[in-house]
Amino acid sequence: MPCLFYIHDNCPVFYIYGINSLVPLFHSLTDFFFLNVLIFQYENPWTIPNILSLARIGLSPVLGYLIVEENFNIALGVFALAGITDLLDGFIARNWASQKSALGSALDPLADKILISVLYVSLTCASLIPVPLTTLIILRDIVLIAAVFYVRYKTLSPPRTLSRYFNPCYATAQLKPTFISKMNTAVQLILVAASLAAPVFDYVDSIYLQTLWCITAFTTAASAYSYYHYGRKTVQVINNK
Repeated sequence: MPCLFYIHDNCPVFYIYGINSLVPLFHSLTDFFFLNVLIFQYENPWTIPNILSLARIGLSPVLGYLIVEENFNIALGVFALAGITDLLDGFIARNWASQKSALGSALDPLADKILISVLYVSLTCASLIPVPLTTLIILRDIVLIAAVFYVRYKTLSPPRTLSRYFNPCYATAQLKPTFISKMNTAVQLILVAASLAAPVFDYVDSIYLQTLWCITAFTTAASAYSYYHYGRKTVQVINNK
């Protein structure tokens, strides 16, 4: 729900926007005209898409363990389950406005990055993906995750306390992934699926799999450059002073 918030005598004061009025929860409306005001979006973080994203994060270490232990048949099934959660959270967020959130715009790609990172590291340990490709993907994801934390810090209004910084109810910015980044995620997941299936269907040394390595490396580098090139266009700031 959109709220208006300010500090008065070290106490928080909230206003909630009605249809034709501004309804104060504390103090009088006249205080509003004499104090600094901050508008922010206070939202419920426990939406279905966000829960599905958290489930995908939880499945990541399970997948990693199964791959390292070379239980590829079970790993394929768990990977398919993780893919279903990814499809569902996007579908629900697009079709039900009440399920769409600023937190989800960051949590969904974060879940993808954690899942992909764990998968690539474990598949590299299983000698199914080359080390240089995994290194490129991990470095890109580290930089992007660091950028997300920086954006959160810059868009969070003072006082920037740890409790407010990590409070998912305070939505300060919405992320907009670039087109090439979406394509890159799809290519990376295709490579993961192909690599997981390789020992099951006996095509580990396939030239097509090696070609997919090169395509994935290209899209990963292109995706990293797209964020550098478009910069602020990929971030929509919600709160304004």
